[in-house]
Amino acid sequence: MSKEKIKILFVCMGNICRSPTAEGAFYSQMQKRGVQDLFEIDSAGTHAYHVAEQPDYRSQVAAHKYNVDLSTQRARQVHETDFYHYDYIFAMDGRNLIDLKDICPLEHLYKLSLILDNIPQNNGKGVPDPYFEGCFDDVFEMLNCASGFLLDWLVKKHKIY
Repeated sequence: MSKEKIKILFVCMGNICRSPTAEGAFYSQMQKRGVQDLFEIDSAGTHAYHVAEQPDYRSQVAAHKYNVDLSTQRARQVHETDFYHYDYIFAMDGRNLIDLKDICPLEHLYKLSLILDNIPQNNGKGVPDPYFEGCFDDVFEMLNCASGFLLDWLVKKHKIY
């Protein structure tokens, strides 16, 4: 009997910088621990600005420095069905969290949180948007760190050994 996968969605505004970086960093963390078959992960944006586009090349360059490949990802917009499908939905900042709460069915609000809330001492903090601020390396490092803490928490919570 196979156990159902833990389903995670990472969300930013356009799904070309922060959320694909989070998806790639989390996947890399899962691979290092050999638990990638226990999870289903994806990323999406609250807006449809970049649907079907690859992640921003600057995000890809930053991720590549850590041997993380984002090139196969394609941007998509969050859909109402995502709230029913995913077990956890992590927003990159407060604005994205508000946008998600505005469209999330009430019975699924408990699935929403900020990605950085998984790093001690970072509750309520958001990941800066590198699209305009240009801090792609910092964003990768921040999300890679958050992914490690998140995976630790999920392994413990779901008794994955």
